[in-house]
Amino acid sequence: MIQKQVLAPRMIQSMEILQLPIMALQERIEQEMEENPVLELQEEEPDIPAEAGEDEERESPDAPSEEERELVIDETKDNEDDFERLMNMDEQWPDQFDERPRPSRGESEWAAERKYDAMANMAARPQSLQDYLHDQLGWFDLQSELWAMADRIIYNLDPNGRLPGPLEDLLSPDADEQELALAEQALRLIQKLDPPGVGARDLRECLLLQLTPDMPYYEQLQTLISSHLEDLEHNRLPVIARRTGYSIELIQQIIGQLRKLNLNPGAEFNQAPVPPVIPDVFIEPTEDGKYQVRLEDGRTPRLFISPYYRKLFQSGQANEETRQYIKQKINSAQWLIDSIEQRRNTLRRVSQAIVDHQTRFLNKGPEWIEPLKMQQIADKVGVHVTTVSRAVDDKWIQTPRGIFPLKRFFCGGTLSTHGEEVAWDAVRLKLQEIIDNEDKQHPKSDDQLVKNLASCGITVARRTVTKYRKAMDIPSSRQRRQWN
Repeated sequence: MIQKQVLAPRMIQSMEILQLPIMALQERIEQEMEENPVLELQEEEPDIPAEAGEDEERESPDAPSEEERELVIDETKDNEDDFERLMNMDEQWPDQFDERPRPSRGESEWAAERKYDAMANMAARPQSLQDYLHDQLGWFDLQSELWAMADRIIYNLDPNGRLPGPLEDLLSPDADEQELALAEQALRLIQKLDPPGVGARDLRECLLLQLTPDMPYYEQLQTLISSHLEDLEHNRLPVIARRTGYSIELIQQIIGQLRKLNLNPGAEFNQAPVPPVIPDVFIEPTEDGKYQVRLEDGRTPRLFISPYYRKLFQSGQANEETRQYIKQKINSAQWLIDSIEQRRNTLRRVSQAIVDHQTRFLNKGPEWIEPLKMQQIADKVGVHVTTVSRAVDDKWIQTPRGIFPLKRFFCGGTLSTHGEEVAWDAVRLKLQEIIDNEDKQHPKSDDQLVKNLASCGITVARRTVTKYRKAMDIPSSRQRRQWN
């Protein structure tokens, strides 16, 4: 018999809430408040210093007990017990039964803040390359046929501003020489527009379109781009010198001018706006030199269940259908409140465990990051590894060294020659440091890099160095070589 685990709705909601970053959680709360009339916002209390022995985090009257905060909830537990507990909370909340409370000042302020955040995070649509080129066509007095052909070419350019295929691909199968001539005329027109190099059919044409007679080494640039682009890519300067008669010094000066050209003239129009990052967790130093985490609770409103609906349910004035509706909404509201509290508790504990493990990273810098796996944090906190994964997913933490995603602190590692674990990030940083300080005229091969890392106490295979070098976009030793 095949056994299958079935998750209770309450557990599923807890996992969903745990995985939400702060902005998404705000949107979820706003949606729930629109759909559930029994949810109310608790007006924020003035900050009161905690007394000695009092917990730093103040609990709301509806905060669940420690047992209820566990992420794994007994599926066989009767929800009737939870509901009866909620019905007995009336004395904790001053209210008027005859009138449903109006939204508090805290609710209106939170709604205004949400509206401001939505406006601040609403990215304006940037001008596309096609829009930019199309606007420039308006500068010319073009016949309708030429305009239509130029327009067709513009909207077939790839994100880099190049024509991805032959010009004939844009024409009908039975196109005649006159239509092909019209397309070539339209393409020449587009290639005169800004940005320079747009409308090219390959890299060579893209670079040639950007050359102007007043540029230094104009003729030499034409020669190198037209006939020696592959040699330039592989840094075969002696081959170029032998075939062109140019000196190595002259070729290097030409390459300096070549680097000023744009390989992808359309790419600048495709840069997606970077959304603002709002950390879920903040780190504060303590007097004993350690760090303590603090959650961003200011953006998460405190919720409670409306006393009006509690009394309406208990009064017996409502019919059975209404009472069942109120009961379902109260249960749903309490599940949400519990899930948010569980999220806070789990995120705080997981974040604190991560910070405690990565203290050297926070004190000294990224090169001191420690190897860390999610299972280690799960064992320390006492939750399942998938809970840790959901807790850190898409969450950011504000540290003394900047804002990082929580996942940044998890990384694998290798053993040093002294038997200590070294994080892969530290290996990459050391590799970058060695290459930055190498003799540029005699760059180190991958075998030499392996030996240099070994001298620093880091033992890795040559294929590992090659893989990291390529992942870091570091060229080979031949391509890094600078000639005299």
